[in-house]
Amino acid sequence: MVSRRLARLEEELGIQLLARTTRGATLTEAGGAFRDYAMGVCAGLDAVREAILPEEDLQGLLRITAPLSFVPTIFAPVIADMAVQHPRLQIHASYSDHYVDLVGGGFDCGIRVGYLEDSNLIAKRVGPIYGSLVASPAYVAAHGAPETLEEFLDHEVLMHGTEAWQLMDGDKAVMVRPQGRLKADNIIALMTAAIAGLGIARLPDGIAHEHLASGALIRVLPQHPLPIAGMFVVRPHSPHPARKVRVFTEMLQNFLGSCPFISKPYSDDQP
Repeated sequence: MVSRRLARLEEELGIQLLARTTRGATLTEAGGAFRDYAMGVCAGLDAVREAILPEEDLQGLLRITAPLSFVPTIFAPVIADMAVQHPRLQIHASYSDHYVDLVGGGFDCGIRVGYLEDSNLIAKRVGPIYGSLVASPAYVAAHGAPETLEEFLDHEVLMHGTEAWQLMDGDKAVMVRPQGRLKADNIIALMTAAIAGLGIARLPDGIAHEHLASGALIRVLPQHPLPIAGMFVVRPHSPHPARKVRVFTEMLQNFLGSCPFISKPYSDDQP
């Protein structure tokens, strides 16, 4: 059915939208332009539909993509609260720690954590992300705690990738290139490895705070904290941002501001 409708559309337009092969199909240049304009038209219709609805009445479908690691502490509570407050709204959430193409995936918005790279997406910063270098008491007992950046480079580090790390030295950010034999693309996996005593991890305070409070993890090199990162809601460029995206952004921002372990750096004095 989709193929027939696409073929009929191409016949009406008099131009090829898809380049077809035996292995699949890809958009032609004209097809990509048509898709972009069509998405703008759909966004405009959504804006009109929302404009004539009562302010508190959200409906339709909200498609969100967010990092898997932050689901239990942040995203799941906010999305559940939004679903409760807006019973006519459908919410489809996709969680992955890998980069997700919002436009290609058909998402209304996505969450980015860390430091944003330049893109054609519109971004709204909703809160800070503080982080610490942490290890288990067993690791520190066996290997000691590094006192300087030079000593840190001799330790076993739990890696998210092969990237260099930024640490603060006073008001200046410095780059270090630690080494480690265990790597993972998920923060929860790295935290589990740190608790098991396998090395030093770089973790967001919002995820590690319970284990820091219980003593399962302790901070190392506190004089060299991580630079403050951010959490952003990003969306495809559109002159008419959907109200459902605006409401979700506001709810997420309010939630982050109400959580002391997220809205400010972790302190050993916190309960």
